[in-house]
Amino acid sequence: MCGRYASSRSPEDLIDEFEVEEAHLPAPLEPDWNVAPTKEVYAVLERPAREERPQQRQLRALTWGLVPSWAKEASIGNRMINARMETVAEKPAYRRAFAGRRCLLPADGYFEWYPTEHKDAKGKPRKQPFFIRPRDGGVLAMAGLYEFWRDRSVADGDPGAWLWTCTVITTAAEDDLGKIHDRMPLMVPRERWDEWLDPRPHAAADLLALLEPAAPGRLEAYPVAPLVSNVRNNGPELIDPLPLEH
Repeated sequence: MCGRYASSRSPEDLIDEFEVEEAHLPAPLEPDWNVAPTKEVYAVLERPAREERPQQRQLRALTWGLVPSWAKEASIGNRMINARMETVAEKPAYRRAFAGRRCLLPADGYFEWYPTEHKDAKGKPRKQPFFIRPRDGGVLAMAGLYEFWRDRSVADGDPGAWLWTCTVITTAAEDDLGKIHDRMPLMVPRERWDEWLDPRPHAAADLLALLEPAAPGRLEAYPVAPLVSNVRNNGPELIDPLPLEH
């Protein structure tokens, strides 16, 4: 599972990093070291060609938690923050987006919680948060999907009539990270970004072949303060490392 991550890069940096042709941002998002479901997040995607323009790579702000086009209520997105690689091509909630609405979700890194031997006030194992990031300090390009949902309570022409949402695709964690949590977000290597973002039809097997867990040793994980467990806390101190004994 990927339920929290950090995203502090500016839109200008992301436009340069991902070779974005146009940014569709009413306003830049603030740096966020505690990105949680239902928040707006940056997504890199490619919109299909139209009469007035060719296929175009865009940077947009989407709501994290995918709402399928057929959903009756937007609240379903609260349960769809992650899509499993093993079923993403067949599940009704994701298969249409997987076929033609794939994206990259840039992150500094993501958080997972590991149960310790210590107990909390209720007698349950106390969980230690870890931050997992690229060892070289580069951007983490998480594989994602995006979707549109029409809010029928909003009039035609209103900017809020359409909700753009997204989800993170996950897979089984590689050995070292699997000790912390058994799932992890899938990464798209830089040399495969063009193919992954291409909205034109592709065989599902070919698309799945573009995805891979991060190579062993590429990511590092270290413990951080439990401040991140409360979504109201935010700031660069959330990713400061703690000694293991804490």
